[in-house]
Amino acid sequence: MSVEFGLWNFQQNTLDPTRIRRVRKMLSAYACDGESEYTDDEVALLHLPFYVTPESESERQPFLTDSGKILLWDGRLDNRQELIEALRETLRDDLGDAAIAAAAMESWGTCGLRRLVGDWALSLWDPKERVVLLAKDFLGARSLFYTVEENCFVWSTLIDPLLLTERRPSQLQEEYLAGWLSHFPATHLTPFAGLHSVPPAAYVLFRPKVATVHQYWAFDPKKRIRYRDDREYEDHFRSVFGEAVRRRLRATAPVLAELSGGMDSSSIVCMADHVMAQGSSGIPRLDTISSFDDSEPNWNEAPFFGKVEERRGRAGHHVALEFGKHWHPLFAPNVFAGAPGFGCNLNDNAGYETYIASGRYRVLLQGTGGDEVLGGVPTPLPELADLLASGRVSFFLRRLLVWAIAQRIPALRLAGETIRLFLPTSLSRRSPARPTWLTPQFARRNARALNGYGRRFRLFGPEPSFEANLSALDSLRRQIGSAGISPRFRVERRYPFLDRDLLEYLYAIPREQVVRPNQRRSLMRRALVGIVPAEILNRRRKAFLARAPLTSLKTELPLLLERVKDMNLSRSGIVNLNAFRDLLKNAPEGGTLPIVPVLRTLLIEAWLAHLASWTYDSGSVEAPTRDQIVFNPCDAARSHNFFS
Repeated sequence: MSVEFGLWNFQQNTLDPTRIRRVRKMLSAYACDGESEYTDDEVALLHLPFYVTPESESERQPFLTDSGKILLWDGRLDNRQELIEALRETLRDDLGDAAIAAAAMESWGTCGLRRLVGDWALSLWDPKERVVLLAKDFLGARSLFYTVEENCFVWSTLIDPLLLTERRPSQLQEEYLAGWLSHFPATHLTPFAGLHSVPPAAYVLFRPKVATVHQYWAFDPKKRIRYRDDREYEDHFRSVFGEAVRRRLRATAPVLAELSGGMDSSSIVCMADHVMAQGSSGIPRLDTISSFDDSEPNWNEAPFFGKVEERRGRAGHHVALEFGKHWHPLFAPNVFAGAPGFGCNLNDNAGYETYIASGRYRVLLQGTGGDEVLGGVPTPLPELADLLASGRVSFFLRRLLVWAIAQRIPALRLAGETIRLFLPTSLSRRSPARPTWLTPQFARRNARALNGYGRRFRLFGPEPSFEANLSALDSLRRQIGSAGISPRFRVERRYPFLDRDLLEYLYAIPREQVVRPNQRRSLMRRALVGIVPAEILNRRRKAFLARAPLTSLKTELPLLLERVKDMNLSRSGIVNLNAFRDLLKNAPEGGTLPIVPVLRTLLIEAWLAHLASWTYDSGSVEAPTRDQIVFNPCDAARSHNFFS
């Protein structure tokens, strides 16, 4: 992922050269492929490329358009040929992704954003109109942050240069922390008040002192795809999934793919081999990396990823999981983490880190989203809700009975669960359990974030299954947006299951194609016969690794209790310290322990300690030290003072 930074002094004063030097110094760790810049009396633009695709190596940024606009681009265009054909009269000899994106903006304005398919983030400075435009792709796979200061508008793909180069009051956002303690924060939030993130499928337009956010694209709820039989649905799925994988194989160096032994990662690797065998990918090689844990009675995935390796004819990298060994520091002391998910490591897996950080690989394929978009958790509720909303009562009752028998639950109970999806959250009893150690005041103020930003179905409007798809996608966007760029693990993560064209197809077909009674992942299993080993397609749902972190937590309990003796989260009015300590102490005696929220709480606490201890010792760059950081709970406002 390339790094962008821009600063516009909209008061037309002279730029502060000291601040620009600080930014350059701060970003130097990301300059593995060089750096370039554009500066004049009021604007400074910096670009630190990270070469991944063949075209990126010849790109020159910042990119100057014929009309005088200046573009910064970080991303990968998947529909290059389509755009080249459409922009034939506008494009010059440069056919890099940045040049194509610039030509699209020149020709179609902001309407061109919807035609840029891929993972990307861009910024565009228009000196004639005196406006800055920031935009991200539909998924939000790239980060792009911005802030408005008294005289300046500043943006970057990193939080660091927005936060550490100016000594100014900043506040931690409660809602962001609440999101991390539950289902990840909303995509427009950052940890700090006044620092914002560009939302997915949106652009920010900044004119002096005014920033407005506009959505430029959304899935069409009226789009329908209907075929005569299952085979046509399966053929179409193979086609769009194969294209989704092929798009993400475009790279100049070998690509690394996670291979866990589950259906998602195995399908990606097997489809990638299928695509490469057809000669349409162009990558040098696809390698795999697999984690295993022999101590887990139900989680040794080696036999399953071994089946994929057997089909491929070669082994991948194997690394043993060592979860939480000694509960080492989660954040490197010499790398600033602008958010809890930026550069942290919960697995203590040195082998995995070595492969990622080796520099041999610049692309990592991950199976994120497969469960959510292809029926990994088989629920009949979206299908039944569709039938209920459309008034097809007799068919609803027939399908209700079929699903009730398949799931071995009373039909009346299943009908009640379906009806509750249309009720307000306060009446539906659908609110997820919140961590019991949060203070009531904090929980009340941030109920929506702690509930995962859930929303009810509507009787009139888009189909409930479509709404369920959007809700799942929103959760995935929040998860992906919570991971940032780190110089420790410089790799571009790509998500084939979250390809825009693939999702458009899955959202347009009948729900009963995706999942059926007693047929979890029905469409995926049917379509990938002959491509993915039968042992993978027919296996039961992959076990969740739960015993190892729980065992590790219990083993290191004295150390953990010492570390949470005086918690920042407690002094901030977020966590009830006694309740949290009692929960940890009762775990070895057989007490229940909700492992994920406990780990999230420990992660947030470690991140706050990281902030409190951070010093930036690179010459002229000044940053807050421990003595400058305080927490002052402010119940009326939804934030806490951070820098004094």
